[in-house]
Amino acid sequence: MLREWQQRPLSSIYVVAWLDAMYYKVRVDGKVTTRVLYSVIGLNLQGKKEVLGIYLTESEGAKFWLSVLQDFRNRGVEDIFIACVDGLKGFPEAIEVTFPKAQTQLCVVHQIRNSLRFIPQKHLKEFIVDLKSVYQAPTRIIGEENLLKLSEKWSKSYPKAIEGWVNNWENLSVFFQYSRSIRKIIYTTNTIEAYHRQIRKLTKTKGAFTSDNALLKLAYLGIINMDKLWNKTVFSWKEILSEITIIFADRIGKQDFEL
Repeated sequence: MLREWQQRPLSSIYVVAWLDAMYYKVRVDGKVTTRVLYSVIGLNLQGKKEVLGIYLTESEGAKFWLSVLQDFRNRGVEDIFIACVDGLKGFPEAIEVTFPKAQTQLCVVHQIRNSLRFIPQKHLKEFIVDLKSVYQAPTRIIGEENLLKLSEKWSKSYPKAIEGWVNNWENLSVFFQYSRSIRKIIYTTNTIEAYHRQIRKLTKTKGAFTSDNALLKLAYLGIINMDKLWNKTVFSWKEILSEITIIFADRIGKQDFEL
C-alpha cells in the first residue's frame, strides 16, 4: 500500500507546495543513526491539501530535494505556482531547476527566529518592533524601505541578525504581491508544521525505530488517518481561486480543474 501510494499519479498543477523535513532516530545494523523524513504537501486547484509524498534519507540537503522534485515531475506534476520552504541553502535553486516558473517563498517565521538568536535580551523588544515594520508592511516597497532603516540601525551591532533579510529579500518578500488570504497560507510553513505535529503524536513514544521501513509505514498510517483534514477546502478558497486564475491565467486550462 505504501509503495502504491508513493507512486500514484499526482495533479498536473499545485497552487502551493509546502516542503520541509523532520529528524528521527533509526536503528541500522545494531547502531542508532539519524534519518531525515522529507514531506511535501500540495494545495490543488480544488482548494484541498494533500500529502504528495514522503521520503527518507540520511541528511537534509538541496541535492536530495532536487530528486524529490524530479519524482513529482515523473508522477505528472507540470507546474507549481508557489513553493514554501525554510532557509536551506540551495533550496530555491533546486526548485528553479525542476519548476522554473515557480515562485519560492522562504518562511518568514524561520527568518525571524534566526534573527532573534543574535539579539541580546536588552535590545530584543526594540528590535522586534523594528523588524515587524518590515514583514508586516502593507506593501513590498514600504517593507524594503523599513528593511533599509532596520539595517542602518542594527547591522553594525548585530550583522548576523540582518544579513539573512538582506540576502534573501527576493524570496522572503514574494507574499507581498498577493492578497491577505493568500499571504496567510504562504508566508510561513505553518501548514506542514501542523502536519509534523500530527505525525509526531504517533512517533513520540518511539525512542528509535527498528528500521527505515518501520518509520515510513507509521508516517504513512498517520497520513491516511489525516484524510479528513486534507478533504476540507481551505478557508476563503473562492477568493483565493479568483485571484489565482487572474494572476496565473496563462498557466491554467479548463482541464486542470477536473478531479
